[in-house]
Amino acid sequence: MLFPKKVKHRKWQTGRKSEQRLARPDTRGTNIAFGSFALKATSASRLTSNQIEAARKVLTRSTAKTGKLWIRVFPDRPITGKPAEVGMGSGKGDPKHYVFEVRPGRILFELDGMPEDVARAALRGAGMKLPMKTVVVAR
Repeated sequence: MLFPKKVKHRKWQTGRKSEQRLARPDTRGTNIAFGSFALKATSASRLTSNQIEAARKVLTRSTAKTGKLWIRVFPDRPITGKPAEVGMGSGKGDPKHYVFEVRPGRILFELDGMPEDVARAALRGAGMKLPMKTVVVAR
């Protein structure tokens, strides 16, 4: 599972929940930088480290020894939660897990060194593991 080694702030503030702001296209990480084929998000969501790992397993199974894989996202936002059956008050809960907030247009994974049909099938399978709509793009 992915999580930061060291963080400046253990708990983050919640942030805005505006649907219009989340639906705005991302401005960074929207172009293919390393590989030939990529998985691009078309809707907004939060990616947990478990979901990233599940998609990575699908992709590494198909890349075998010839292909190369790049993961372009890293979960660094802490999500806190209080234990079950604990009363209200007495502060914020402890960090449970980490997520990456995805906005439309963000490149999530990149592949190279394999035929186009194999890469597209692998990226489509990885997209099924993620909680957002995705599309496979080529350089």
